[in-house]
Amino acid sequence: MSLSAEEKKKFLKALEEDEEFKFAVAGLIGYREILERIVELESGQKELKESVEGLKEGVEGLKKGQEELESGQKELKESVEGLKEGVEGLKKGQEELRRTVNVIAHRFGVISEMSFREGLRHVLEEEFGVADVGRFVMEDDEGQVYGHPSEVEVDVLVKDGKHILIEVKSRVSKGDVAELHRVGKLYERKIGIKPSLVIIGGLIDEGAKELADRLGVRIIPAVDSSR
Repeated sequence: MSLSAEEKKKFLKALEEDEEFKFAVAGLIGYREILERIVELESGQKELKESVEGLKEGVEGLKKGQEELESGQKELKESVEGLKEGVEGLKKGQEELRRTVNVIAHRFGVISEMSFREGLRHVLEEEFGVADVGRFVMEDDEGQVYGHPSEVEVDVLVKDGKHILIEVKSRVSKGDVAELHRVGKLYERKIGIKPSLVIIGGLIDEGAKELADRLGVRIIPAVDSSR
């Protein structure tokens, strides 16, 4: 609605002459500005609320992304661990196969005693943490081992003050067990120290394990038969 020129003159005159009217108009204008500012404020608050909601959604998305990343890292770690276990299992399987072939080859004379013993270094490493042992020679003047005076040779490992006599056999018989037991008695008489007795063997004859248990001889299979 627009005012005519005459109405505008009357309105302006009333503002000049009527103090009460002038203040009423001023108040009305101020109230309108306040209302407009309230509307602007409400609009700003709405926009701020929308921004906050968007921020919350962004934070939730970031949190979810972090959880997915952590889950992926965990799965990757488990996969790597599984791969490492698989590689270790493969290495052990290859070593068992190599030992089995080594035992069979030596049994049928395909490889020498030296080559056979060299092939069982891994057993020494696994059991005792070393790959080499010293060869010890004793004079058996009384024939304690073989029934007549002779030189007796045996592998000796001294570790942490403990003396261990080690024999490597492609096939372990009751006679091998009894012989090492006699060698141990000779060693104790010569050196003054009672040794531990160990046989690393490929094939183990029936009854050899039982006799070994009775005489205190430990038999370590070169090939894991439990696989």
